Amino acid sequence: METKRDVVASGLRRRILAGELERGSRLRQDEVAGWFSSSITPVREALRLLEAEGLVTSEAHRGVRVAGVDMDNLKSLYVTRRLTETFAIRRAATRISRHELRAARRLLEELDEASAAGDSAARNSFNEQFHFFFYDRCGLPGLRNRIEDLWRAFPWDLALDSGARFDEAHGEHEGIVAAVHEADPDRAGELLGIHIRNGFLRLAEAAAGEAVADPFELDAD
Repeated sequence: METKRDVVASGLRRRILAGELERGSRLRQDEVAGWFSSSITPVREALRLLEAEGLVTSEAHRGVRVAGVDMDNLKSLYVTRRLTETFAIRRAATRISRHELRAARRLLEELDEASAAGDSAARNSFNEQFHFFFYDRCGLPGLRNRIEDLWRAFPWDLALDSGARFDEAHGEHEGIVAAVHEADPDRAGELLGIHIRNGFLRLAEAAAGEAVADPFELDAD
């Protein structure tokens, strides 16, 4: 059962990652409490939780703000996601039946509809559900939970709302499903790695204002 702290934390996390709360904006505890019909104590607990996740920052005399994007941290999140998620899908690829994949394809249809409608919150939700369809079936619950922690800290609100990226991501998703359909774990892991890389590079460029080298490459700084 969710506690009031969990409800507030989940609601704030959703608003931040959907772009409803801008990076750097101040979070007044009394205002947040009003959003969720809560007392101040659960709000304080929720903000401490989100600070541990890297989504908010707390500074003396400045209060709590939605965290900006730290490029070093973003690179670390990306590299760790690419390592863990590609391993998880390789394990899942031999554990998922072709019948089960129908659910993944339905999620893709809903993701495409949300993207076409410009609904960022729904897009992020269906995208997460699609990916975790595979991670939930990797056979290692602890790994799946670690991946969830990484997703919570990743700045999804900065994902580009561009038709070009939607089309590119759609093709990447379809390729991943096809590889799992053929029970080809190496191909599934390879395609997911490419998908994660492409999304990171576009997001990092948007955050930095210039092209960023792929930190997954051994010679990149």
